Amino acid sequence: MVILSVDYGDQRTGIAVCDPSETLASAVTVIHESYQPKLAQEIGHIVSERGVEMIVIGLPKNMDATIGPRARKCLDLAEVLREQTGLPVETWDERLTTVMAYQSLDASETFGKKRRGIVDAVSAVIILEDYMKHRKNAGQLNG
Repeated sequence: MVILSVDYGDQRTGIAVCDPSETLASAVTVIHESYQPKLAQEIGHIVSERGVEMIVIGLPKNMDATIGPRARKCLDLAEVLREQTGLPVETWDERLTTVMAYQSLDASETFGKKRRGIVDAVSAVIILEDYMKHRKNAGQLNG
């Protein structure tokens, strides 16, 4: 199943997709749009272009697992995308994915402007990889 993941931010939103066998997650783009309806429309175009069958949105829970304002925005986007695309849309706990993305970029010696431009897409890849591992462990793979 082709799954698209979203790392939703105020200014930048990272997008990643996996292959139909749910083996490899790849960064697609970073969308620079803060207005949610336009963002949802751009994500919808990627969904159509890539043959996406499911969407996963990173849910930035607080460290105590509560839902704060940022997570509420993600839940709102999930509902908009569910209505707009007709696809199943799940949320996935994304706590510390940005930290892991920065560590990955450190390891690859990616710094400066290039780093700022891709960290959200790297975070989306990490969200998707975690979600795919969960599906594999739960026996939910369709590939």
